[in-house]
Amino acid sequence: MKKYKIWMMLTACNLFWAGNYVFGKYLVNEMTPLWITFSRWSVASLLLLGIACIFEKPNWSVVIKHWRMYIAMGLLGLVGYNTVLYSALDYTSSTNAALVSALNPGVIVLFSVFLLKERLTRLQLGGMALSLLGVLVILTGGKLTQLLAMDFNRGDLLMIVAVLLWTGYSLLAKRIKEVPPITLTAMSALFATFILAPFALDEGIRIQDISSLATMGIVYIIIFPSVGSFVFWNISVRQIGASQAGIFLNLIPVFTAIISWSLGEKISSFQILGGILVFSGVYLTTGMLDQVMLRKGKQSKVAI
Repeated sequence: MKKYKIWMMLTACNLFWAGNYVFGKYLVNEMTPLWITFSRWSVASLLLLGIACIFEKPNWSVVIKHWRMYIAMGLLGLVGYNTVLYSALDYTSSTNAALVSALNPGVIVLFSVFLLKERLTRLQLGGMALSLLGVLVILTGGKLTQLLAMDFNRGDLLMIVAVLLWTGYSLLAKRIKEVPPITLTAMSALFATFILAPFALDEGIRIQDISSLATMGIVYIIIFPSVGSFVFWNISVRQIGASQAGIFLNLIPVFTAIISWSLGEKISSFQILGGILVFSGVYLTTGMLDQVMLRKGKQSKVAI
């Protein structure tokens, strides 16, 4: 597949994920986080299963034996992460939520060190510190002295919890190499739906009170961030690898900020500064700089 097509798919999937933050901000005014999450994955899991059967043709005897992992991944990454994310959007802006979530790659690397015994260089440690500083700038609105008062926006703190939940999901996903990626997502979503179903039914929902805008929002979240993004992402990772594809994740806060700004949300200087610090830290922590230097070194040897 040509590189420009892969770049277009990666750009599209991150644009779709950015829309999840923006539409989620509107949806929480009419639906509970529980029902947004349940509605999203109950439909998306079936669509993803159909796509997986057509394109990945998984070995179901191998797939089924990992059912315990699907429960854990469903609880952490789909039930936990999404419910906390939509709860956070009830208290903070979609831009702030996306900026804090940009810490995800760096936190995954950090936990990989402690749990999977991977090693960090001094440069990566510096990147983690830089990312943390960026998040603190976002949390305090640029007033770092506010740290002494321990007075933070509840939504921003919930997003940190969401980042930790997604980290747990990602580390579990790394351990299952026998199951194709779309199938893995579909099975996790299916188990998450079964877990959520009794709670969603007990809570109930008045469908007649849901506006057409909210209906469009949930349809968007099902089709684009839940199905489209995962399919595009998995195709791209297979073509160019996770490390190169991961660079495009930095587009999520950028797209979120642009969409939110176009809809009337103000973007402050501290959000821009915090975002730059987070991106720079993630760039260092995930080893992207090392990869760039390595490629340049190889090119120099070839030239010689």
